[in-house]
Amino acid sequence: MVFGFISSTVTPPALIFMGEHQVENEKLFKCGDPGDVWFHVDKVSSAHVYLQLPSGITIDTIPEELLEECCQLVKKNSIQGVKMEKVEVNYTLKENLKKVKGMQTGEIGFYDKNIIKSRSVLKKNTKKVLQQLEGTQWKT
Repeated sequence: MVFGFISSTVTPPALIFMGEHQVENEKLFKCGDPGDVWFHVDKVSSAHVYLQLPSGITIDTIPEELLEECCQLVKKNSIQGVKMEKVEVNYTLKENLKKVKGMQTGEIGFYDKNIIKSRSVLKKNTKKVLQQLEGTQWKT
């Protein structure tokens, strides 16, 4: 199932979409916009999260609170990552993602690994961040 969330940490509110399993991750990859920002926990399986950037915000100017929401969302939805005190979350524009023949469902690659951004995400303070976001959740 694909889940949608509304972040009110920015004005206008930002839309965030998350694929819970590989089939939904594949669906998000196919329907996402090139300017969306993709998030995933590094080196372990996790949900894929896509952030639709609000007008006037770029990948380099994502507000701290919005970035934290997206990162905490992928950490929480990683079977291994949720148990870890600290994870690295990678994020890049969707236009940097590629799918080539032979890849498994939900698996993606990158055109340019040098433009992937990374952020350390800690376990602390997750409850408040995620409760606010999950209160806006809907299924698509």
